[in-house]
Amino acid sequence: VFPSLAQAQASVANEVYRELGQPSVFLFCPTEYCSSLCSPSPSKSCYLLTLGQELLPGIGVIWTGPKVVSRELSATLLEEVEGVLRRRPVIWDNLYANDYDCRRVFLGPYTGRAPGLMPRLRGLLLNPNCELQANFIPIHTLGSWFQSELRSCAHPDHAGMESAAALGDSQGTQEGSYSPQEALELALLDWVAEINRQALEPGR
Repeated sequence: VFPSLAQAQASVANEVYRELGQPSVFLFCPTEYCSSLCSPSPSKSCYLLTLGQELLPGIGVIWTGPKVVSRELSATLLEEVEGVLRRRPVIWDNLYANDYDCRRVFLGPYTGRAPGLMPRLRGLLLNPNCELQANFIPIHTLGSWFQSELRSCAHPDHAGMESAAALGDSQGTQEGSYSPQEALELALLDWVAEINRQALEPGR
């Protein structure tokens, strides 16, 4: 019936989206959802180009970054993805995901995301550790990153100052920008306070 997989998927997604009354949040996860799955690249993928043309503009498209689990996200990549999809992507961030290997648990701060990304995103979803309590630091530091991004949006003259040195633990080099180390220390203080609070509850 359809000349390509992308056209089939877009047709079904559009039909469901309309049937549901075009809700404000409607997310579509493409078959090519990261750069490493695209051939030869996101901007030259016939599949993504077709989705960008065919999907209704109100439908959000999920993207995980350069890889399924991406250590870094850059503004350059997001601009490329936005160009081919004709919309800002919704990042499904697998930085902490351990469902593929539950022997691994990730307790470090939210890091590797360049400053000034928020204006290039339609949204961001965090795929956490499978172990509930292990997500205190990931979610807490994500909140710190988000607050830093909000401040950048409020002061656009400081936004978009991205460089290789701005990623990872060096993000705190610019005044007022997100520092993974500082975010980790704040998260640890709150986590210890939460553990102590729970320890004092009756029956603990």
